[in-house]
Formats: sequence, structure tokens, C-alpha cells
Amino acid sequence: MPTFSDTESLWRWLVALVDLIVIYLFYWGGMAVGFIPMIQGWYVWLGICYVLVFVFYPPMAHLPLTKAAQVANHSLWSSVLLFLLYVITVYSARVYEPIERLWYLPIIWIALALAIFLSRMGTRGIIRRFRTYGISNRRVLFVGAGHNLRYLYDEMSENPTTGFRIKGYFDESVDNQFTDVLPRLGAIADIEPYLKKQPVDIIFCNLTSRHNKEILELMNYCENHLIRFYSVPNVRNYVHHVMQVEMLGNMPVLSLREEPLNQPVNRVMKRAFDILVSLLFLCTVFPFIYIFCAIGIKLSSKGPVFFKQRRTGIRGEEFTCYKFRSMHLNDQADVLQATKNDPRKFPFGDFIRKTNIDETPQFINVLRGEMSIVGPRPHMLKHTEEYSQLVDKYMVRHWAKPGITGWAQVNGARGETEHLWQMKERIEKDVWYIENYSFMLDMQIIILTIKTLLKRDEHAY
Repeated sequence: MPTFSDTESLWRWLVALVDLIVIYLFYWGGMAVGFIPMIQGWYVWLGICYVLVFVFYPPMAHLPLTKAAQVANHSLWSSVLLFLLYVITVYSARVYEPIERLWYLPIIWIALALAIFLSRMGTRGIIRRFRTYGISNRRVLFVGAGHNLRYLYDEMSENPTTGFRIKGYFDESVDNQFTDVLPRLGAIADIEPYLKKQPVDIIFCNLTSRHNKEILELMNYCENHLIRFYSVPNVRNYVHHVMQVEMLGNMPVLSLREEPLNQPVNRVMKRAFDILVSLLFLCTVFPFIYIFCAIGIKLSSKGPVFFKQRRTGIRGEEFTCYKFRSMHLNDQADVLQATKNDPRKFPFGDFIRKTNIDETPQFINVLRGEMSIVGPRPHMLKHTEEYSQLVDKYMVRHWAKPGITGWAQVNGARGETEHLWQMKERIEKDVWYIENYSFMLDMQIIILTIKTLLKRDEHAY
């Protein structure tokens, strides 16, 4: 009978097999309708390119606790690597027929990314169904107790499709947190005799350093008996979000949070998207918006068309944020936030604020690299100075470029912050975005923003 490690390897190869079948069907279908050019030996080149992607960027859809969003993000990057590698390979080897309509390429890539994502989600569903029936289950033991292991228990047991089967825990005394859900199998000294009688695949150990002798003996036993050993750090008692293990030389350290935008690939992808979209917008739609707004502003109020304000950007650096002017010239523009019935607004300015047209010049900031299309909204300097003293983790939002729209805005945390709890809610959502960034999340926020613009938002004033 295969062990859980064997079946996990089989699941990984199953993902690869289904991937290849879907990709070949996609390519063959594209050639059949004339959308993808016929290339000599395409099946060989495509297979080689996929194997390279599989080796250096292996799939994760088969992993037990993988979320759908992670599968989507991983599928996106797999398709990018496969598409670029294949195009570069066949062009370099000169085994292609000339492609006259290059605009086909982005459409082919988008369709390929969707095909890979659907393939992996389908395979993920099949694997999860097998795990529900007891195939490829992982037999787990907890050593120690406390909040950390209770949280780990909840993560593993709430979904039977993950395949974790927790048999019990060993600790010097009964832990009330596990009384109704998990049996105590004995004291720490009873672990080794138990392991000699009962098969176990994984051990999660939460013992403190005062048990260093017992921990070392248990680690050695696991190493000699093909049992996976994991040490669970006690930081969960005071930190309740995703952390990242980093290596400083040979010393492992935990950083406070994992920031996907620290990865060069994510930064390049986000910046390339920002440049492409902002350049396209500024060269097509924006000139018409500018003429319309310039006429309306000049007929309504004396002063410039653009309103320029110093705001706080990435890493706390100041930058000049552009907007269409929606208020009469006043001395409080940089210190007083706009309110619902603000007397400083003129009627046309009120209109462009409610329709969010006043924000469109910020695509200039995006093109200049001072902002991104999606990110935490930039605040005026006075707000940064004040709220950084009042709201915990306020400055964390400045680890990312500010955005024209953001996760907080599409979830209702926008407009006037009359009460401190409103700003706290906004900051929580901004920090969540930084910790959970993905290209697919940006696309979701953009779609939600468009939906919001199509209906009147009572907070837009």
C-alpha cells in the first residue's frame, strides 16, 4: 500500500498530466479554428517548455491547505512562464510560421491562463474528493498543547478534504481546549512507545525550550522512522496574521508579515500593468475628460484646472497628487477633509467628485511611478501625521504604492472619516491588501470599482 508521501507525489504528477492534456487540447483547438499558427513539431516544443516550467515552478493545486486564490495566482504565473518560454523557443529555433496579427498573442495568453486555472481547480476538486474517502490521508499527532495547536487543529479539521486525520495529543497534563474535540494520549514520555505501535505520518510539536532534551530525542526518532517533524513556534499567542520565515546566514528568523509585493516578479507584473493601462488611458480617453472638466471648472470658479496636493506615498515619501479641482480656492485644502455638504465645493465640482471623474488625473501619478492603479488610497500629510499617532499599524499601509482605488474603497471604507473607528477599519483593509496581494486580487478590485462607478455611491462626495 502506498504511503501518503507516495500518493502526494502521484497527485502532483496527476496535476501535471491533466495540465498537459488541457494545454494540448487548447493548442490543437486553436490551430483547428485558425487562431493559433501551425508550427512544425509544436507538440515537442510545447511539452519541453511545460516540463521546464513544472521543474522550476511546480504546481501547488494538490497541496492540502492551498486556497483557490493561491491556485489562481500560481496558474497565472505558470501560464506567463509557459507562454513566454514557448514563444521565445520557437522563434529562436526558427520553426514557426510568421504571425501577422500580433494582437492575437495577449488573447491567446489570457485564454491559456484561464485553461490552466480551470484545469488545476478541476484536478484539485478530484484530489479533495479522494481525500474525503480516506485516500492519501495524513495521520497526525500533536505534541504539547495550547492556543497554537488548537488553532492548527481548527485549520486542519474544519475541512475534511485536506486529508489530515489528527489522532490526539501528548502533554504533561490535560488541556481544556481539546477536552471535547481531541483525546490526550499520554505524557511526553509516552510518545515513543506509542509511535512503535501506531503508524504516524506527521508530528507537530509545540513544546517550549525547557523540554529541549525531549524535543531533540523526538526529532531524531522521527528522522530515523520517516516521520515528518514540524516545530510550531509560540508566536501565535501574540501575532495573528501570516508570517514569513527568512534565513540570515544559517539562522532562521520570522518576519512580521509576508508581503507578496516584495517578490520581484510581482513588482514587475504590477508595474507593467500600471504602465500599460495608464498610458492607454492617458492617450485615448483622458484628453476628452480633460477638455470637458477644464470647461466646467473654468466656468464655475477662478483658478487652475488641476488641484495639486502633497500626499504620503510608498515608504512614507511625499509626492504631488493630481486631481481635477472641485472646490473654490481656499486656505484649508491641505488640512480639512471634504464633507458631504462642504460649502467650498461648486456644483460642477460636486458632480465630478460624485462620479469620481476628479480622480482621473492620478493616472499621471501612476505613469510616473508615484502611484499604482490599485493600492491604499494616499492621504494628505496632515492625516498621516495625526492618524499615525492614533491608529495602530497606520504606517504599514505605506509599504505599498498608494492607488487610485483599493480594497478598502470597494468594501465601503471610503469617504469622510468622521469617527476614529472609520479610519481604523480602512487601515485594517489596507494592511490586509498588502499581506494578500495578487494580480488576480487587483483584477477583482478593478472589476468591483467599475461596478461601484456604475451606481451612485453615497460615500462619494
